[in-house]
Amino acid sequence: MVPDVPAMLAATVQYENQEGFPMLKKLLVLAAIASVSSGVFAQEKELLRIIGEDKKFVVQTKKGPFEITRTMTPCAKNKGWLQPLIPVPGVHPVTEIEMLNAMNDQGAMIVDMREPEDRIKGTIPNSYHIPYTEVAGRLDELGCAKKAGKWDCSAAKKVYAFCNGPVCPQSPTAITAMVREGFPVDRIYYYRGGMLDWDALGFPQVKDEF
Repeated sequence: MVPDVPAMLAATVQYENQEGFPMLKKLLVLAAIASVSSGVFAQEKELLRIIGEDKKFVVQTKKGPFEITRTMTPCAKNKGWLQPLIPVPGVHPVTEIEMLNAMNDQGAMIVDMREPEDRIKGTIPNSYHIPYTEVAGRLDELGCAKKAGKWDCSAAKKVYAFCNGPVCPQSPTAITAMVREGFPVDRIYYYRGGMLDWDALGFPQVKDEF
């Protein structure tokens, strides 16, 4: 049942108008109203997807079923849903260590596959930008060549793909499209942590780079 906050406020005003109503009681009433109101708003938080379309995950514990849900937090980069560590069989999952080493690897490209409005706010240094919806059509920028209407990726670079983090479907979507178009899966490296982990760990970002 949702409490009638306006009615509670009106009642407080009425009490305040009564002579001799102690200030302490006024403060206690206002504190109670604030507590109830915040509790109501907390209950109304939007439930976000966890795996696929599911917004709830039930765990069977010794004390009975425990329901896991997910809501937006200040540190989250986007809503999304959980992505697998390996989006396509054969893809290499990597951490920040491999990402740092890739920055000085002449045969590697770190590719930011997010939308421009996300990249402009901050990205990983020395990264290249191709929005996830365009990657499959721009494989020539990753070392492939179009021959007889098909991609020849025999000289493809090692691609380190990332987007906004563990719940971001953008780079996994692009990786799937790359493999479908003939890009060698063993030359794709997926940084699932993305910008969320990069930012949380205190690494530097560059802005306004395209």
